[in-house]
Amino acid sequence: MKNTTIAGKTKNIKQSIKTYGTKQAIKGILSLLSHLSDANIVRLTKFAETITANEAQKERVKIVREKFEKGHPSLEIARRIAKKLTPQTKEKIAQNLFINAMFLGTQKRNRIYHEEGWRPPFFFVISPSMRCNLNCIGCYAGSYTKADVLTTRDIDKIFTEAKELGIYFITVSGGEPFFRKDLMDLWEKHSDMYFLVYTNGTLIDEKVAEKLGRMGNVAPAISVEGFKEQTNFRRGPGVFDKITSTWKILKENGVLFGFSATCTRLNAELIYSDEFIDSLIENGALFGWYFQYIPIGKGPDTELMATPKQRHYVRERLQTIRETKPIILADFWNDGHLAGGCIAGGRVYFHINVNGDVEPCVFTHFAVDNIKNTSLKDALNSKLFKIIKSKQPYSKNLMCPCMIIDEPAVLRQIIAESGARATHSGAESLLKDNIADFLDKYSKELHSMWDPLWESVYDSGKKLKAIDKEISDKILK
Repeated sequence: MKNTTIAGKTKNIKQSIKTYGTKQAIKGILSLLSHLSDANIVRLTKFAETITANEAQKERVKIVREKFEKGHPSLEIARRIAKKLTPQTKEKIAQNLFINAMFLGTQKRNRIYHEEGWRPPFFFVISPSMRCNLNCIGCYAGSYTKADVLTTRDIDKIFTEAKELGIYFITVSGGEPFFRKDLMDLWEKHSDMYFLVYTNGTLIDEKVAEKLGRMGNVAPAISVEGFKEQTNFRRGPGVFDKITSTWKILKENGVLFGFSATCTRLNAELIYSDEFIDSLIENGALFGWYFQYIPIGKGPDTELMATPKQRHYVRERLQTIRETKPIILADFWNDGHLAGGCIAGGRVYFHINVNGDVEPCVFTHFAVDNIKNTSLKDALNSKLFKIIKSKQPYSKNLMCPCMIIDEPAVLRQIIAESGARATHSGAESLLKDNIADFLDKYSKELHSMWDPLWESVYDSGKKLKAIDKEISDKILK
């Protein structure tokens, strides 16, 4: 196919959405993918840049495009998507993520903002079950009830209301999501949405993987703590071998999948190492999500938290990995400056727990509303969420985005002002006694390191300067 013909296709895709609907646009996108070349991949990013309604998203797409044009390793990600995934998976990436979530969903959310004065978030996390076949050390969700309070009908209603608000991307967590057999049917029913599923991976067999490849709109993110020793230590004997088997099954069935890793004092250096990332790429992972260990849930232990120096080290490593490895990585804490600070409280996302409580995020276990007796729209406009958004960002230093571990005084203030209740026994431990004292000292140490870095690296707190490495060396020496 000649380049002029392909270039013409990219110009027509956006018009197809307006004139003929998404079906023709998807055909155009898949046509470009089927004629794989670096030039076509660049053309797709140019197209994404033109249809993206949100200016922040548009800027991110532009950065990706510029990297592609320079031959960045991330080009290999696009090649792997085109060559290794099932046709259904590629179609759902194009339709549900590219068009429904990024384009049509953003338009709908913007319309709500202009008409009603508030903007729905891009996505949310839902934990339909806290049942799990593992017993991981320090599980953030380990203190919730193990009963499945949310019914199939409840979840179906939540997904339907989400689409009415322009939300087409949903993250499913737990517990272990694959314990609930009804979820697979719900994901299939809501085939116009895309689901990222955090899972321990041990319940995904050949039959499940085959169906995921056929459905195309579900991407598992399998939890891993490092290699065999680290994973089995936290998750139990034999878990790592089962995970590697699951990776193989998903890869063979053309399923888009990735990993999730919790950064602790014990594994911080390992899970950001070249050796670890290379092994995941080799096993077929296309993306990864990093979390910080938060002292909440079952047996909260501040000694498991990565130290401020370790957080600084892994932030630097993340930048290096992104420049050298063909894998998409997101880090909720270390990417705070890219997201404009904390994204919780409905600014970009929120959490619905197993009881139906609408929480600011998966680690802030406080709520004022329950989805069983209110609408998604009303919950997003709660007093709690309004107070949170009024205080965001919590400090001028966007590298310290979290109200739990970076700005704990803000969390205490928000809970006091909103009257939010703890959503399980023990959740209030963050606000008092030893844990609160520890977090105050922890955040003070972190700010003593990162406030000078922020002032030096950023121009008026807005524009990144290219001197990260120089200042990092000064802090770490």
